[in-house]
Amino acid sequence: MNSTIFLSAFSLYILFLIGLGWWVSRKQHTGEDFLLAGRGLPLLLLMGTTVATMVGTGSSIGAVGFGYENGWAGTLYGIGGATGILLAAWWFAPVREYRFMTMSEELSYYTGASRVVKNVVGLLIFLACVGWLGAHILGGGMYLAWVVDIDITVAKVIIALGFSIYIVIGGYRAVVWTDTIQVIVLFFGFILMVILAIKQSGGWDAMIAVQNVENISFLGIQKTGGLHAISLAVVIAVGVLATPSFRQRIYSSESVSAARKSFIWSGGIYLLFSFIPALIGMAAFAMNPELDNRNFAFPFLAIEVLPLSIGVIVLIAGLSATMSSASSDAIAGVTILMRDIYVIFKGEIPPREKVVFYSRIALVVVIAFALLMALTSDDIITYITNMIAMVMSGMFTCGLLGRFWPRFNWQGAMGAIIGGFLASLAVLLTDGGNEYWGNPIIPSLVVSITAGYFGSILTPESKISPAAARKILDDERERMESVSRILE
Repeated sequence: MNSTIFLSAFSLYILFLIGLGWWVSRKQHTGEDFLLAGRGLPLLLLMGTTVATMVGTGSSIGAVGFGYENGWAGTLYGIGGATGILLAAWWFAPVREYRFMTMSEELSYYTGASRVVKNVVGLLIFLACVGWLGAHILGGGMYLAWVVDIDITVAKVIIALGFSIYIVIGGYRAVVWTDTIQVIVLFFGFILMVILAIKQSGGWDAMIAVQNVENISFLGIQKTGGLHAISLAVVIAVGVLATPSFRQRIYSSESVSAARKSFIWSGGIYLLFSFIPALIGMAAFAMNPELDNRNFAFPFLAIEVLPLSIGVIVLIAGLSATMSSASSDAIAGVTILMRDIYVIFKGEIPPREKVVFYSRIALVVVIAFALLMALTSDDIITYITNMIAMVMSGMFTCGLLGRFWPRFNWQGAMGAIIGGFLASLAVLLTDGGNEYWGNPIIPSLVVSITAGYFGSILTPESKISPAAARKILDDERERMESVSRILE
């Protein structure tokens, strides 16, 4: 592919997103506007941004590469993600009523507004956001390096700069609108690619005929193994349920109903989409079974097989998947930084006249930190699954037990977080542990839930009622959510 043509088209696309981000955020005045779009997102925008975030790096480059190597197992990523978002609609959409800003605030509420839980979870969630953001930069960098034949480090830097500009300018409102535009582009590109890829591989029968027998078994289970397949689906579902950017969709929605309906529709759409990456990967395998790196299956098809004009569209669609998810995780990380971590070190909420200014600086810092993490890895699925199991299984447990078990307390929360982390670490450090389990999520969840339960029942029950806990958090948040105009 002519790199000049692609870079020109990509640059124009980025300029369009920057212009859109500026236009939709012109009336942005408060920290709540910048970080949560004024808590008034309607159903269609919520659907657009949720689907765009779900169809991210893992389900584009990662799942296509997984389908290249494991056939129908490439659908497991989508099945896990759809399960996670549908459970989030059922379990957590009602928390919109509590006006939380961050997931750490929510988990603190479940434990009597515990400052310990809020601080620890705030730090962990911030690291999780940076971890997700790093995965998106990693994926986008691999795309770009392959397409224009540049050093992958340079490519990662270009991707980080590409999405950071419109976020810094427009905040969360820009993220939502650009996500909605990008999801249209990426769906069009992916559907077009799967149709043409199957055709170029000789048609359906020819594509299936050259696959390994294990790869075309039900969900590729004969290739991956049943335990590995379950582990992959579970780790992605847990990732959705414990990822701050999805909770932020709930907090920023105009109502509980809008949040729930958008998640249900998004889950259904994503479940249908889950088969597309697997098919693209299988088509790539049919045309070239000798790729050095499975993660290059998607750009290989776009560059080597498709006509130039269509290839450019498809590659931009792939980068849209990366950037839409990256922008969401970046703004979620900054919200946590402003609402939670700032308080840890300063002892108070940022002054309302400084929130937007501080948030823009924090975005630059967060993206730079994620870029550093992305420079240390070259395998997307491994990066994502290990990061989720170690950092997020405990947060999932805290959300689940806290939401439905009134006896849950701060000691149980800390037990869940520490237990999940140690179990994951033990699997990763044990010879053959990861090979046996596929990833650490199952033992991590078992230990985390067990530790959360016994940590709660063996220690005193919290004396702070839910109403009192909510008032503590509401009072702390009040200064940041002022409707006064931000002074520039």
